[in-house]
Amino acid sequence: MTAANLSSTESIDLIATAAAGTEAVVKRELAALGYPVRTVAHGRLLFQGDMNAICRTNLWLRAGERILIQMAAFPVTDFGVLFDATAAAPWERWLPRDAEFPVKGRSHHSQLSSVPACQKIVKRAIVDRLLKAHNTGSLPETGPKGAVEISIRDDVATLTLDTTGVGLHKRGYRRLVGEAQLRETLAAVLIQLSYWRPSRVLVDPFCGTGTIPIEAALIGRNIAPGLRRNFAFEDWPTFDRHLLKQARDEAQSAISPPLEERIIGYDINPEVLSLARYHAEQAGVADDIHWQERPFSELRAKAEYGCIITNPPYGERLGVDAEIEQLYRTFPLVLRRLPTWSHYILSSRPDLEALVGQTADRRRKLYNGPLECTYYQFHGPRPPRASQSGNQEENFPNENTERIENKAETEVDAEPETEPVRLPPLGGEGRGGGSEPTEPAAEKPQRKMPTPAFGGLQTSATRQAEEFANRLRNRARHFRRWPTKRGITCYRLYERDVPDVPLIVDRYENALHIAEFARPHDRSTAQHADWLDLMARTAGKVLEVPRELVFMKHRDRQRGDDQYQRVDDREARLTVQEAGLKFVVNLSDYIDTGLFLDHRLTRQMVRESAAGKRFLNLFAYTGSFSVYAAAGGAASTTTVDKSATYVDWTRENLELNGFNDPPHELVRADIRDFIKSLRPSDVWDLAVVDPPTFSNTKGAEVDWDVQLDHGELLRRLAPHIAPSGIVFFSTNFRRFKLDEPALTDYQIRDITGKTIPEDFRNDRIHKCWKLTRS
Repeated sequence: MTAANLSSTESIDLIATAAAGTEAVVKRELAALGYPVRTVAHGRLLFQGDMNAICRTNLWLRAGERILIQMAAFPVTDFGVLFDATAAAPWERWLPRDAEFPVKGRSHHSQLSSVPACQKIVKRAIVDRLLKAHNTGSLPETGPKGAVEISIRDDVATLTLDTTGVGLHKRGYRRLVGEAQLRETLAAVLIQLSYWRPSRVLVDPFCGTGTIPIEAALIGRNIAPGLRRNFAFEDWPTFDRHLLKQARDEAQSAISPPLEERIIGYDINPEVLSLARYHAEQAGVADDIHWQERPFSELRAKAEYGCIITNPPYGERLGVDAEIEQLYRTFPLVLRRLPTWSHYILSSRPDLEALVGQTADRRRKLYNGPLECTYYQFHGPRPPRASQSGNQEENFPNENTERIENKAETEVDAEPETEPVRLPPLGGEGRGGGSEPTEPAAEKPQRKMPTPAFGGLQTSATRQAEEFANRLRNRARHFRRWPTKRGITCYRLYERDVPDVPLIVDRYENALHIAEFARPHDRSTAQHADWLDLMARTAGKVLEVPRELVFMKHRDRQRGDDQYQRVDDREARLTVQEAGLKFVVNLSDYIDTGLFLDHRLTRQMVRESAAGKRFLNLFAYTGSFSVYAAAGGAASTTTVDKSATYVDWTRENLELNGFNDPPHELVRADIRDFIKSLRPSDVWDLAVVDPPTFSNTKGAEVDWDVQLDHGELLRRLAPHIAPSGIVFFSTNFRRFKLDEPALTDYQIRDITGKTIPEDFRNDRIHKCWKLTRS
């Protein structure tokens, strides 16, 4: 048969190529178009179709990479067989006399392992065939292009002719290039492997140049991805262009109206958002997507049963690895705000599940360019359905019905998890209908409360909250009049009284400061955050404190200056009272508030000892001891801390109580450097030394370790304490042992028992000594 009389309905062996891991999606797309796949192997899906199939598959495949005509397939172990079989293929049916036909090649586990040699043999065989078929003495190769490939695997050769030209991932809308852009075909795969439907909200919080939202909009509106581009076969004179026009017209008429639920794309980079908007306009879906400059931490949505589909930075291409790890650790805390949503995350990081604190319901290996990635799928609850009576039925279990805690990677030839989002129009005999697929009937619910993808409360949480509430009520009743009698407005109400609720609750005026101490539990990161929210709500309700005035902090084992590092920037500052004095506390921005409540009695001892004395406050923090000393009639105060923030805070506390410079000196310095710089005449009568357990502040020559360094520091301080002068030394390091042999210049008295306030159940909250200069 010659090119001129090639039938438009003749059956042709065709191959759709697919990236590794996406074969099942492409197979489903071909089946939806009416072309069942015969075989799937190594990213190649063999099916049969006619000339119309070439048009329709190039137009409609979203996940496929190319459509190839299989010219021949045969066993081969020598070059003679390769030449003869190639020359026997009907190349003239497709390639005119002037066709350009470059030959590419590949060989795997085969005797013919030299790819260049195979390419030369195939090229020569095609030339011989075309010269004879076109009855010519030359082939100029100046005409339309038809790329040929010889692929040999396990001694079986396959000859193909490319109908696509530029890969199908080139939709025609992305004309500007951004950094680390996601391939369009991969984006379409991510969407089709999700449970998203056009009736649901879809958000990509790391949208970059917009590939995922744009591909979702194309799917949602049933827009053929190849509608805005050209293909190699269009230029072949052997091809009936009327078929392509007819296929384009059908695709154009199949486009759905604009989406009712606009797709949302967020990113922090305004430049890439500008590219995204431009790409959406070029794709014809500008009105279907809402773009916004917004950080991931601010992700919120009122809609229910939506989907997050995203490709966050991995660390390989963008960002610094430590920053990326910290970003991933915030995922469960942010995504738990969307308890009915499902979340789909593509990442090359194998530690993603460890970073987010839970295993994915499903995982699938995919490739983003050369990077091996995993598509992590966290399934939320299935949307409720309307019953026959029209009432909303109870929520069904999660979308995957039976939650798979640690499912292995999906095999490449396995079926995808869901039906296609939309089906392209089907035309012609034997190609089925074009109706949209329906979801399978839901199974009978297995539990009353659906499980969120991230977060949720365990059944034990209710009991724990009740026990916590009962204990808070009892403590609040016990301390009902106690604070007023002592002139204080900040005190401890609860300290890990219930073993399953390891929290500390302090009251500051009409606000609550709750600190959580790290302790092993079986909750995921997001579940634990929900548990903490429950406990905060419980405390606020019992103690009649609005939720916005309940501040929750997480306290790990102290490392360096962690307790002094800023953790927020809300500036929830409050003036509290203690023994007739005023202090500024910050309930939101640091692990500690600026006033150590356990030193309330020690501060009073300083006040009672300060009259007429020269007072020194080392490691001063916010200067509360200095305020007490000034209130006790100290002749002068010297307050030393290495932090400019805390020196300024001390100044504010002094001024709040009417104590201004002089005689109240504030010094910003490292404590050891300060002591080394003292002159013999620098002497004090009363001092407080309350150092941190450990400090490795940037800029300091050596670290501070209270156990190792306290003896030397107190020994160096001794010459600057007047005879019979007093040093109050305190630490909260539980395993601390005072180095008495190093302190021969002092008379030592342990006064810990007299310095623990009665609102503190923990008599090991600190240790305190009264050191009197001999």
